[in-house]
Amino acid sequence: MMKQLHKQSNANHRRDDEIPMGVGQNAPYSPKAFKPTRSLPRSINYLFKEQRLLFILVGILIGSTFFILQPTLSRLGPSEPTSSIPRTISTIDRVSTRFPAIPAKLGRVPAGISRRRSRIVVTGGAGFVGSHLVDKLIKRGDDVIVIDNFFTGRKENLVHHFGNPRFELIRHDVVEPILLEVDQIYHLACPASPVHYKYNPVKTIISFIVIIRKWCDYKTNVMGTLNMLGLAKRIGARFLLTSTSEVYGDPLEHPQKETYWGNVNPIGERSCYDEGKRTAETLAMDYHRGAGVEVRIARIFNTYGPRMCLDDGRVVSNFVAQAIRKQPLTVYGDGKQTRSFQYVSDLVDGLYALMESEHVGPFNLGNPGEFTMLELAEVVKETIDSSATIEFKPNTADDPHMRKPDISKAKELLNWEPKVSLREGLPLMVSDFQNRILNEDEGKGV
Repeated sequence: MMKQLHKQSNANHRRDDEIPMGVGQNAPYSPKAFKPTRSLPRSINYLFKEQRLLFILVGILIGSTFFILQPTLSRLGPSEPTSSIPRTISTIDRVSTRFPAIPAKLGRVPAGISRRRSRIVVTGGAGFVGSHLVDKLIKRGDDVIVIDNFFTGRKENLVHHFGNPRFELIRHDVVEPILLEVDQIYHLACPASPVHYKYNPVKTIISFIVIIRKWCDYKTNVMGTLNMLGLAKRIGARFLLTSTSEVYGDPLEHPQKETYWGNVNPIGERSCYDEGKRTAETLAMDYHRGAGVEVRIARIFNTYGPRMCLDDGRVVSNFVAQAIRKQPLTVYGDGKQTRSFQYVSDLVDGLYALMESEHVGPFNLGNPGEFTMLELAEVVKETIDSSATIEFKPNTADDPHMRKPDISKAKELLNWEPKVSLREGLPLMVSDFQNRILNEDEGKGV
């Protein structure tokens, strides 16, 4: 009975609301207009508060349907021209989400077809060779990440790329791991001048073994290479190792082919660099054979050009800096040792050709033009100061007597050979050194 009275009372109230104010009981019925602004929020509030579980189930159903149908929808749409071509390795089937890698079996992109932009890491990219390589990659349209600890590299070599959205510089030592998503890794990080790798031999070699981690040049060669190879394995990137002609030691074969195993003193002053690079090559091939990592190995011969360190102990930079400063050119030994000198742009072209090729290597990258140290000194005098004098000093230990690359393999398989002669490239280096030495003297108030 009480419930019925309550319902009747509510009904009376509703009827009273429906009768307009000031109208008699006998007036015709005229209901108020429907106000969706009251009922709609009330309905939404009801759904959200009382039917939350239903909303969650519907959301899961929609999401599941999307992911189930996605492969079918992608097959119905236009496909990439390279999507049906498999990658040469699939140890980890992962490609950079921003800049997918070109499948390895494609090789070079034919003329007239735009290539896909790559995301590339260059370790040691603030150094002499690395900075020139970065220039080429940026110009080519790639996104470049430089990793450098600035032990020998200089920010000045890269300052012209600051502000470029396709360029990133990370201060980091490759002896410590780093995780990035990239398509290619150019591993150049290692002190390459005699002054630096003799000053810090353990750092040099570990850049390429965990068991000797507390020492320098070997550290960079072993640990740095291990870390970069590990990164390449995890993300499926192609890895290029810049090795050196020093792996041949004091060669008994002349000129040196890639099949020559070398003549290296494993306990000499230079051995941290020589053996470090030999170990790095071993690691690269082990990762290639055992883990399927795509590797490329370049053996670089003497290189010169702008941005070399002024006093790094390499013969070309020594002679040029001494001639500009009006100092005697220092020749060690009798000056009859021979070397081959390639201009840096030729080397960069060779590294790029190797990375884009389908050949592992190793490949000799150098200029087969051979000069004695005395002949090189004369070319420097002709270029800078004909009145410069030559000073002879005792030779250093384990200095190779001859060094000349056989580049027939690179010519045949990479279609690469150097284009710049010593007499053409040296003036370009001299101009750079003159500007830097002048600025250096002005900074000292000379």
